[in-house]
Amino acid sequence: MPRQAYVNGRYRPHGDAAVHIEDRGYQFADGVYEVVPVYNGILVDEDLHLDRLDRSLRELRIEAPMSRASMKLVARELMRRNRLSNGFLYMQVTRGVAPRDHKFPKNATPSLVMTTRQMKPHSAAMLNNGLKVITVPDERWARCDIKSVSLLPNILGKQAAVDAGADDAWQVDREGQVTEGTSNNAWIVTEGNQVVTRNANNAILNGITRITLLELIKAEGYELVERSFSVEEAKAAREAFLTSSTSFVLPITQIDDQPVGNGHPGILTGKLRQHYLDYMQSLGKTA
Repeated sequence: MPRQAYVNGRYRPHGDAAVHIEDRGYQFADGVYEVVPVYNGILVDEDLHLDRLDRSLRELRIEAPMSRASMKLVARELMRRNRLSNGFLYMQVTRGVAPRDHKFPKNATPSLVMTTRQMKPHSAAMLNNGLKVITVPDERWARCDIKSVSLLPNILGKQAAVDAGADDAWQVDREGQVTEGTSNNAWIVTEGNQVVTRNANNAILNGITRITLLELIKAEGYELVERSFSVEEAKAAREAFLTSSTSFVLPITQIDDQPVGNGHPGILTGKLRQHYLDYMQSLGKTA
């Protein structure tokens, strides 16, 4: 069976799925999205993702395209059609189709698109060697807490990393403080064994993996601090890592050509990744 997508009430072959050229997501980036990891056939932290989707929609004053229960049914049917067991579900809601005009249209119906993608396991090289990141100025808008489809600064940062032979870029605000990666949250482990990540405010997206890992860190008794940290502190840290719905927990071993710690993935980072994998594995036992 060919891969399927869901577009505004219809399941379509992925290659034929489309929205109108005057969809405001296409013309204005007037929309929001979520990426939900799927592990062993289970949507990981599904309700937390839908909570954040609801919040993003409220902040942009976009109506929900359907009830939460209906969205869950559509998601599961799309997973069934695509035989998805490990990967992720992408959902996007825009303000809808209307003649091009900056102000909100009066009668537009929100557009809902869902797609799925299989995901390969993270490579042994990635886990054993860690990732390299560069730092770039954070040039995004002032509401990074909204998961908007407007991602051009993130794309430019990611491409800058690729051009530099790195895996990702950590964005840095005007005070020299790390905000987050181009599609992930940034973390360090200090010499004093504190796990540090930036506090959730308008400057970052409060990642769902971030939220879950915070709880796991507290449950395991590690010392946790939510605060900003500078590029210099990150480079002097004992360990660094990132989190996201598709990366889970991945080690960072180099920042701007400078090794982090001993240049190898950190012991605590490895433990936190395993805690998160164990958490995902436990979901299937309770579903």
